[in-house]
Amino acid sequence: MRVKIENEVLFLHHEDVPEYKKTGSIVRNSYFWSLKSIAGRARRYTDWEYEQEVWFALARMLMSFTESGYLGLKETVLEFPPNYGEIPAVFNLVSTWQ
Repeated sequence: MRVKIENEVLFLHHEDVPEYKKTGSIVRNSYFWSLKSIAGRARRYTDWEYEQEVWFALARMLMSFTESGYLGLKETVLEFPPNYGEIPAVFNLVSTWQ
């Protein structure tokens, strides 16, 4: 999932946000609601925002869904832009470079 950080807010690219589907996978829908529940702002067609206060919870949630094996890495790993400085330590286990 493509991300960027500005002013200590992590932005999750809106095209990479998991979709909620009424008849979809229970795991995928749980993932959607889990991500949405800790987002500071999570609107349709806009990037979802996560303040620094929830980064630890976000990292744990991503790791948990990654380890479950039900979702692909592309859906659970944060991808930072190549020109971004240092990835925050809290995201070391759940991030990579684009």
